[in-house]
Amino acid sequence: MVSESADILIIGSGASGAAAAWRLSRIPGISVVCLEQGRHVLPGEYPTNSADWELRRQDSFHISPNVRRRPADYPIDDKESPIAIANFNGVGGGTVLYSGHFPRFHPSDFRCRSLDGVGEDWPLDYRALEPYFQENEKMMGVAGLVGDPANPSYIELQPPVPLGAGGLRIAEAFNSLGWHWWPSYSAINTRESGGRGACINLGPCNTGCSQGAKASVDVTYWPEAYRQGARLLTESRVLEITLNAQGKANGVLYQDAAGSMHRFSARVVVVACNGIGTPRLLLNSKSPAFPDGLANESGLVGRNLMLHPLGYVEGVFEEDLQSSIGPQGCCLFSQQFYETDPARGFVRGYTMQILRGAPALETALAGFLKRQINLGPSFHGDFRRLFNHTMGIAVIGEDLPELTNRVELDPERLDTWGMPGAKVYYQLSPNTRRMLAHGLDRSREVIEAAGGKVVASFAPVRNTGWHLMGTARMGLRRRDSVVNEFGQAHDVPNLFIVDSSIFVTGAGVNPVPTAQALTLYICDHIERKLGELFC
Repeated sequence: MVSESADILIIGSGASGAAAAWRLSRIPGISVVCLEQGRHVLPGEYPTNSADWELRRQDSFHISPNVRRRPADYPIDDKESPIAIANFNGVGGGTVLYSGHFPRFHPSDFRCRSLDGVGEDWPLDYRALEPYFQENEKMMGVAGLVGDPANPSYIELQPPVPLGAGGLRIAEAFNSLGWHWWPSYSAINTRESGGRGACINLGPCNTGCSQGAKASVDVTYWPEAYRQGARLLTESRVLEITLNAQGKANGVLYQDAAGSMHRFSARVVVVACNGIGTPRLLLNSKSPAFPDGLANESGLVGRNLMLHPLGYVEGVFEEDLQSSIGPQGCCLFSQQFYETDPARGFVRGYTMQILRGAPALETALAGFLKRQINLGPSFHGDFRRLFNHTMGIAVIGEDLPELTNRVELDPERLDTWGMPGAKVYYQLSPNTRRMLAHGLDRSREVIEAAGGKVVASFAPVRNTGWHLMGTARMGLRRRDSVVNEFGQAHDVPNLFIVDSSIFVTGAGVNPVPTAQALTLYICDHIERKLGELFC
């Protein structure tokens, strides 16, 4: 068995792992290594470089690992969930295929128990993370507009992504209803910045950005981390985190692309494998000291899974809005119904994220399945009435943590090297169902106020399980959390978790910017405590 070592070992190279590698490699005299089970994806490999890009999005670049089945993927049995899990295993993680919608959590999101009597309060507040939000936005590059009354603490942003004719139509509808709206906060360059070009509308961002305008961490954090001396070992699948006789983490066992086993020793281990991968690794790291999985004395590893159930409403407009042009998930959004209002019949709230129209092939297929497009002589006319004539609204609802929503090991489905896959059990709560119903009603009002005809309205949307949160949550008490307020495992003092699995509640917005801000906050703590951690 090959043996290697570093001072700090990071597992996972995605949004949080990359931010951790950058921050920790700034510490003088400290060696930092990251293990990633996937590989680099080169810009020329992205689907938008070929004419069949829409077909490749349904195959080798599909958001579901169960469809994609790359060597780095592991099976996820999500049949017991109305929401299918989405991820990407490779350098950059989920940021390779995400849409780049990049809003922060609100101050109220950290105080759900105090304000609304549900969930739990976080052991830290918005103010503690505010400087880290700002630092992360400088590293990633965020476009938007300062002055949002729902998010007042932004200081400087790149110009917003253009709304387009469809976005302007929806914005006017929000104005007519007297409801909040704002240009999206987008991790997309609208001008050259950070050595990366500006968006040139190559295609939907969730197929990967070969222009480099979208801020996936392989083109933001990782180049800077490399310059500071961080190392990244790809195609290195971690099977187990190991312990020494004193009960501290002393490294990992991993397999390389050829299947050879390696031992990697470290003085501090940082886990950043997302809300499915992190509990999977911890549960697989069993030992006499932790027979139910590493850091799992509370029994909460894998529990309290939150997924952001999504509702969808689509409208068709008579005018050609050129709505397929522009970043599909980054147009404008509304947080009119984000905070709790008891009159609505549910607690907490949701974001309404305006989506541009579908590209050509997706328009044709969806139109045929919804009987809006007929095969035969009328096909082209039917297609022209839909393509570039649609706008959508996604309702991103906050689902609260529940013990029964969980991730377990699946010994019946193994990955490439024989490690158990993951099995997901997840159901929508009555509160979530009421929230989504309210969001669908309000979204239909917006489409109709904009002059469109509603042609689809449903929830939850199946293939939307990007936001994987809560399965190793933080807290002050060992009995009801896995890590403390600094991401440090209660049971293993030199083991840290920095991804969205440590979220206490899920809020109603995309989790990436909050996960990265939290990572930088935790890494500052690691640097302050290195002397103790290295003892």
